[in-house]
Amino acid sequence: MMERRIHPILAAFAACVFFFLLAPLVIIIGAAVSDTTYLTFPPQGLTLRWFVNIFQIEAFRTTAITSLQVAFLGTALSLLIGVPAAYAINRYRVELPRWLSTIFVLPILVPEIVFGFSLMKSVTIGLGLPIFISLLVGHALLILPYSVRVVGASLAAFDFSVEEAAISLGCPPLKTFLTVVLPNIRAGVIAAFILAFITSINDVSVSVFLTGPGISTLPIQILAHMEQFFDPTIASVSVLLMFVTVGVMAVVEATLGLTFLTK
Repeated sequence: MMERRIHPILAAFAACVFFFLLAPLVIIIGAAVSDTTYLTFPPQGLTLRWFVNIFQIEAFRTTAITSLQVAFLGTALSLLIGVPAAYAINRYRVELPRWLSTIFVLPILVPEIVFGFSLMKSVTIGLGLPIFISLLVGHALLILPYSVRVVGASLAAFDFSVEEAAISLGCPPLKTFLTVVLPNIRAGVIAAFILAFITSINDVSVSVFLTGPGISTLPIQILAHMEQFFDPTIASVSVLLMFVTVGVMAVVEATLGLTFLTK
């Protein structure tokens, strides 16, 4: 069998793409380990004291916990709403109007700044909800389209005749959904969870309108820190956020395998 050779132009283009993707990461990591009191690249000396500094600042510790809580609870709430919604849209696509599925995409179509301001006026001020609950509702609505769309993609390939066969044999509808439908779309549910969680924990545009005294998220605290300081602590926090993202993907790879999500 003849070995196919890659065209030099194609190889050069691929190298440029990899460089474009990896260069910002290298710059951030280099700035995070720089032994200076200001952000700089290439690093001047190597140190890990800026990573230690993150845990010494109480604001970073508290906002990191808040971000994780909002991300986990918001993602769970969006899946709790999004999975049944995606099921209904795909199961009864003939009976339901076509515009119904568009409603769940509105948080993506509307600019996040406008969406965040609307949530502040309607949820925080209008309903008078506490700041944490407002954050939770805002993040759940923001990532709801990802839950509906990703889970819906898995349901689009699901054969609903299997569900009908289980019901015809006497299995209750809810039990059928939990034991027949849900196991077949678990790849979509896991992929939706990962995408929604990462989107929530890195959100700025919506969170900036919903945070308040005593409660904030890590990305908002990063912005507040930059207003007073311009040290490598900011780069260190960014590196840790990247490690969290990589860690989530590593857990999926170790337990299920990334190819599992493409099924």
